Amino acid sequence: MRLQSSPGSSKGHPGILHQYTNRLVAFEYIRGSRPKPHSLVFIGGLSDGLNTVDYLSDVIRALQDSDWSVVTPLLSSSYAGWGMGSLGQDIDEIAQCVGYIRDHKNSLYGHGKVVMMGHSTGSQDVMHYISCANPRPRHPVLDRETPPDQYVGITRPLVDGAIMQAPVSDREAALWLSRTGTEYDSPEAIQEVYRKAIQEAQKRTYDRGGGDETMVYDTIVPLATTTRMYYPPDTPLSSRRFLSLLSPQSPHRPDEDDLFSSDLTDEHLQNTFGMVRARRVLHSRGSVMVLYSGRDQSVPPWVDKAALMHRWQAILGHEAWHPSSLIIPGASHALSDPDQAEPRRILVERVTGYLGDVEKL
Repeated sequence: MRLQSSPGSSKGHPGILHQYTNRLVAFEYIRGSRPKPHSLVFIGGLSDGLNTVDYLSDVIRALQDSDWSVVTPLLSSSYAGWGMGSLGQDIDEIAQCVGYIRDHKNSLYGHGKVVMMGHSTGSQDVMHYISCANPRPRHPVLDRETPPDQYVGITRPLVDGAIMQAPVSDREAALWLSRTGTEYDSPEAIQEVYRKAIQEAQKRTYDRGGGDETMVYDTIVPLATTTRMYYPPDTPLSSRRFLSLLSPQSPHRPDEDDLFSSDLTDEHLQNTFGMVRARRVLHSRGSVMVLYSGRDQSVPPWVDKAALMHRWQAILGHEAWHPSSLIIPGASHALSDPDQAEPRRILVERVTGYLGDVEKL
């Protein structure tokens, strides 16, 4: 679904390692002495980290002689950390990275542009960043260390543009797996695995330790269970994140991670795509570019990609929808297969063209 491994580029890239907040760093891919006032902040998907998305090397090379550098932040949810993470935590950390990069570049060059680009679950981060309340509302468990009357939240800095590549639904990918089965389990067997896992996670999402009502901890879905669902065997997955990814009450009550499912109502999409302009986190003349993979292995065959993109465009608004948005013909989820040279060329062409438009804002 979103967990396909990627070997990354066989060639290294020079750059600068920045510490943008306590214990978290970002790598800026940069070569030579040309000034780079503008930044493309790239957010990978589940299990991604530095240089794990193959096509990013193509983007870096294409921008080598431009005014743009690529910045990849490591988040608490990077690599195997996603199982205990959340979109809310991600956008708080991304906000700190964006703020740091803006201040750093402005101190060197004056005003620069910042664009966010997300791959896979990184697209969920991008949409959450530009559409949810700013600061985001306090979460009773994730923000439990801060009393309600003391919670302030992190105000997310403005971004000049937003790109979402492979914005797919984890819930629909899981539903497709439950219909096809795996090499080890029949469809009926994997459906029963899902049913029991969801039931147990709903009953035991949180554990209150030591009898103290204020100490609330996430519980973990057994690895023996998540491995049968094709999640990595070395990644602990909290009941809370598990339920958010599978969102069993969707489409009527979608959870935090369920942003891109094809069966979500227009009413629910109004709370995400429809709120982008109102939140004013995206530049007032900025736009969203969506690059959907035409042969995405995570997308079930019943999903009409063109119709889904049309719905997103209508709810986001035509002025906020970049005209270069595209279903890339033949593109796989991460454009990492041997036959992906042409899809990767198209992706790089669209991204560099979009960044050129952002420079004119």
